[in-house]
Amino acid sequence: MSPNDFHISDRQSVNQDGRRGRPQTSRARMLVAADAVLAAAPFPAAVTMEAIAEAAAVGKGTLFRAFGSRDGLLDALWTRQLDRLRDALAAEDSPLGASGSPRRRVAAFLDALLWCKLDNRHLLRAREAAAGLLASPNYLWMHATLAGLLRDAAPKASQMTIDYAAHALLAPLHIDLIDVLLAAGMNPQDISRAQTRHAKAMIADLRD
Repeated sequence: MSPNDFHISDRQSVNQDGRRGRPQTSRARMLVAADAVLAAAPFPAAVTMEAIAEAAAVGKGTLFRAFGSRDGLLDALWTRQLDRLRDALAAEDSPLGASGSPRRRVAAFLDALLWCKLDNRHLLRAREAAAGLLASPNYLWMHATLAGLLRDAAPKASQMTIDYAAHALLAPLHIDLIDVLLAAGMNPQDISRAQTRHAKAMIADLRD
């Protein structure tokens, strides 16, 4: 899969409505402000709702009413990135589409997640540092989607084994580990190839 297939930054995504000639909603403007603050922050995990509210020129209460919490705001930003993967899963001509082999769809899904995370590192450095990540709606969607693809690839495996395998394949995609691997000298293509080998080995084990 080409890196460009899923290359979209937070700023590109949150500004889509404006580029299409439609006025941005208040919610969209707050997401734009949040993205800008996160992108400029040396430590995105330390960005506060106060800082985002100030950048958005709204009260902190308005921000909380719109998103519920800081994690809710970060999840809203990440959801926009994952929408491209949802579209690709439904597209017949996509490597993720239903016409592909189950094993290739697993590898393509993991590859797409890798490139999305690389393109949105400042967002993920904030969200994945927070507590409750595994219970977040986006992680639950990623896990359920991957588990479904693994089920297609290994139909005889137990559901418990499938669920564990999905967690095990998603764990190396945590942004902290990706950053460590890049700092150690691996490039994104190296990581992509390694995770594809890992996925193939996992599927082979599930089929035994």
